Formats: sequence, structure tokens, C-alpha cells
Amino acid sequence: MTIALIPVKKLEESKSRLLSSLPSETRQALTLAMLEDLIEALSASRGITRIAVTTPDSTVAERAKAAGAEIIMRPEPGLNAALEDGVNCLALDKGEDILFVLGDVAGALAEDFDQLLREASEETRGIWLAPSSDGGTSALLHRPAGVVPCCFGKDSAARHREAAAEAAVKYHETPLLSLAIDLDQPEDLEAFLATKGGGRRTRALLTSAGLTPMKNA
Repeated sequence: MTIALIPVKKLEESKSRLLSSLPSETRQALTLAMLEDLIEALSASRGITRIAVTTPDSTVAERAKAAGAEIIMRPEPGLNAALEDGVNCLALDKGEDILFVLGDVAGALAEDFDQLLREASEETRGIWLAPSSDGGTSALLHRPAGVVPCCFGKDSAARHREAAAEAAVKYHETPLLSLAIDLDQPEDLEAFLATKGGGRRTRALLTSAGLTPMKNA
């Protein structure tokens, strides 16, 4: 069994680095659209058995529950602490896998999650990572859950690789096109619109806000 866990901040704190491009109202709507797109993609993945969202925000929780996710309501102690505490709250059975997915990969496709899970299917212990284009981590599979600490943040792909080495477990890195762009910086918005991945709600919202695909992307 593989359980997906998505962390989401309070809406008023979300996507602060996009402030120069989008007003607060639009940023909050964007966070919700991205989350619903991501839950839709995970729900369509054949290998995901449960989807959970950890958040301190009641509106996020309401929308995620309506989209089919389990909810973990808790304060926001920081990304890595929130994820590790979320794992504890899920009360996983021994040996269950967990897939951490950041909520800003709105273009994610179910088939890319399926590929990541297929690559892990023949091994019993390790981590499988889908990197973002900036050296971060868009999705991270732990087999079993808790096999290494969560090291999300700047240059997290390298830090997860180091954590795997320290724990003496196998590290696998799989670039997946639909997971490469995380909507974190203003320039990511147009780059995302130039792709042909998922994220129909997110694309519609950005288009209605007047954004256009990046030229020569």
C-alpha cells in the first residue's frame, strides 16, 4: 500500500513569492486549484491507496476533503516537521510506503506517479525521488515510511541523496516531466502554461488572470 501525503500552508501565507505577479486573492485561489488538481492526479494513479492533506487551514481542509482526501489538521511547525508528524498521525502499518508530494506541482500526471511506483516495485527498502527543475524535490517515495528524514527545502534533492547515504539505503532519482515545474517563482507560471501536463483548474485560473505561455519554452 502507498499513501500520498500533501502539505499545505495557511492560505494567507501560501505562494508569497508570487506576490509581485498575483494579488493575494488570486494566490489563495491558485493554492486551492493546484491542490485539487494534484488530488485528482493522485486519485487516478493505480498505485495510490490513500491520499492525506496536512494543513492548519480550515478552508484548505474543506476543499481537500471534498476532493476525496483525508485531513490532518495541525499547526504549521515547518515543512519537514509537518510531514513527519503527518506520518505519525496516519498510524501506518509496519512496512507501508508513503509518497510525499508538494502541493505546488499542479501539472502532475497520474502516469508519472505510476512510473515512480513501478520503479520501486521490485525493491523493499529505499527512496525514490522526482526532482524539480531547480534542484528541489517534487515527490519523494519512502519504502518503508520513515526510512530517512524528510529534507525538503532548498537543494533538497541533494540533501535527500545524502540522507539516504547516511542511512545506508538505496537512492533513486527519476526525472518526470509533469513533476519538474513547481509553481514557486513568478517565472514558473508562464513556464507551466507552456507545458502540456495536467492541472486543468490551475491553467484556467492563470489564463483568466491574464498570464500567457512562456515564449520558446
